[in-house]
Amino acid sequence: MVIKMYRRIRDLREDKDLTQKTVSEYLHMSQNGYSQYETDTNKIPVEILKKLAIFYDTSIDYLVELTDEKKPYKRKS
Repeated sequence: MVIKMYRRIRDLREDKDLTQKTVSEYLHMSQNGYSQYETDTNKIPVEILKKLAIFYDTSIDYLVELTDEKKPYKRKS
């Protein structure tokens, strides 16, 4: 299985009509750094995956294509 999580994070961003700059600001990083995640130039660290899952209200499993279910699991308080 080839993981194309960069497509998922791009699609989620585009579905919400957000810019890379908006998402990069949420992640406290440069737009160029975030762009490298969407183009699969740089691998996405787990901490960033966690933040993206929270931001898009989904699960890391969805982001990394272990499931097609967007709904997140029940989160800890």
